[in-house]
Amino acid sequence: MSNQLPRILTGDTPTGSLHLGHWVGSVRRRVQLQSTHDCYFIIANMHAFTTRSDKPQEIRRDSIEIVRDYLAMGIEPDRATIFLQSEVPAIAELCFLFAMLLPFNRVMRNPTLKEEIKVKGLGENYSFGFPLYAVGQTSDILSFRPVGVPVGEDQVPHLELTREVARRFNQMYCNVSEHAEDEDHVKLGGVFPIPRAEVGKVGRLIGIDGINKMSKSLGNAIFISDEPKEVEKKVKRIFTGRQSPTDPGDTTNALFQYVETFIEDEARVAELRDRYSRGDNIGDGHIKVEVAAAINRLLAPMRERRAALEGRDDLVLEILRSGCQRANATAETTLAAAKNAAGLGFFSRTLAFV
Repeated sequence: MSNQLPRILTGDTPTGSLHLGHWVGSVRRRVQLQSTHDCYFIIANMHAFTTRSDKPQEIRRDSIEIVRDYLAMGIEPDRATIFLQSEVPAIAELCFLFAMLLPFNRVMRNPTLKEEIKVKGLGENYSFGFPLYAVGQTSDILSFRPVGVPVGEDQVPHLELTREVARRFNQMYCNVSEHAEDEDHVKLGGVFPIPRAEVGKVGRLIGIDGINKMSKSLGNAIFISDEPKEVEKKVKRIFTGRQSPTDPGDTTNALFQYVETFIEDEARVAELRDRYSRGDNIGDGHIKVEVAAAINRLLAPMRERRAALEGRDDLVLEILRSGCQRANATAETTLAAAKNAAGLGFFSRTLAFV
């Protein structure tokens, strides 16, 4: 890793095993960027408390499991910094400061926040911390001053909130003109770059229900830890609504998103698309067999790497300790710069794990 490389920050809330939606939406891109960027990957375990504060042991377990998933999917701790949100206090301090820069109604207009309230059936029964996590995500990101954030399509509104906070801070405390171009903020004295969203090739993978985004909570996910037979069973459940192999099929449906995402042979994808659209005696079941085989080819080395990590909590915790040390060094530098700009910088400090 080199601090001369452009920096990115992204991560996940530990809610259980990662699935194919995580892979195509963000993690695949992270694996690619390890060679060209200074990568920070946050496990947002404090955000998990916004809806599961009564289950701290589950959150702790899921935080360890997600590291196993990262390693299985190809993230390398020697080339990327994997760390826990709860072990980087600068994030919480910046969250408090950033909360002063955002009107409450602006936070509540965040479409991703609205959707999560709806999907999780929270109604009015959510803690103050639930909307606060939208502000917390801005500090997760800006604590590391990245130039880009690999995200799924649904997370773009959160990043736009982050971009607003960075602009407002730089304008209010660093005298950056409100007319300045985003790419010029740091050059003009701003503490924070205005990070851009880097949406993966597949911004939103539909779940096997054929309707909603793939999600553990909706029961429509294929997990990277699923065994081959389980993958086959789940792929067979992908809903298309098509009745017959001779019916012209809709190649914008969920099944064809899987075809175009997971079958690597472009000529075969084109052939399937042509025959399916014409109803050329090709059934959904036949295509699902090919899709399941392609997914299992993708997952095979991930399963193997993950199996080798079972029972190795010691290794996972050492990776996290090392990552948290590196993350704190970076975030403390950012916090000091932000506090100085805002008139809050009275003393210097250092942090250490014991």
